[in-house]
Amino acid sequence: MGKIRITADSTCDLSESLLQKYGISILPLNIVLDMKSYSDGEEISPDEIYVWSEKMHKTPKTAAVAYDRALEMASAFQKNGDEMIFFGISESMSTTCNVMRMVKEELNYTGMYVIDSQNLSTGIGLQVLRAAELAAQGLAAQEIVTQIEQERGRVRASFVVERLDYLAMGGRCSSVVALFGGKLKLKPRIEVTDGKMEAGKKYRGNQDKVILKYVQDMEMQLRQADPHRIFITHSGCEEAVIRSVEEYLKGLHHFEEILITRAGGVISSHCGPGTLGVLFYGKG
Repeated sequence: MGKIRITADSTCDLSESLLQKYGISILPLNIVLDMKSYSDGEEISPDEIYVWSEKMHKTPKTAAVAYDRALEMASAFQKNGDEMIFFGISESMSTTCNVMRMVKEELNYTGMYVIDSQNLSTGIGLQVLRAAELAAQGLAAQEIVTQIEQERGRVRASFVVERLDYLAMGGRCSSVVALFGGKLKLKPRIEVTDGKMEAGKKYRGNQDKVILKYVQDMEMQLRQADPHRIFITHSGCEEAVIRSVEEYLKGLHHFEEILITRAGGVISSHCGPGTLGVLFYGKG
């Protein structure tokens, strides 16, 4: 009897240690600098992207997972008699899930399931780890998919950006484009709702103080959150800022596991340096 293979695209922003611990396979999205494409997490780093963006005064384009590479992975699992559960970035942001559905159709892979996470970054990662845990508990693939899809609306994903120009140039968040056009020195809280990014509360001031205020503003939500796991995900913040958030979350005495991850190339391309988010499952 085959295994249940939990897979995701690279925007889930899970660390290599987490991928290994839970046996998760990754398909990279692609980052396009002018006419050259690079595999996210394999051929280019976020810091290299920032250097290019600052020099060129624009952000890279990003593209869905490569069809041939997805086909190769899925075909190998199918031949091994495995079932495959794939998590993709929100369909509002990428065609990745559609690529995977085409792969499923071409292979006639009845044991392959494609989940639109309706999220990004570790908002996907939370669902991926949950699926891996359910598989380890012995649930069938279809049962895992059903449970994940029932619970994905509980994922709370938000972050604060230091610079609006990356999000504005990327065009992924129309409300940020409007703010940027006004030349206001605001740092909005970006919230993912129904798979789309929207600007919420606006902050002013130094990013270290803004980030801590953003987390403190969520205290009621945090105290009512699923205590199993919470992510601090950043796109290149000072260590002291990250640790201040971690200490605040520890001080709530609520979460069993606080994980810190760095965002990969795709998320960093759109959010820019200095971004930090706290992501968790909300109250059931």
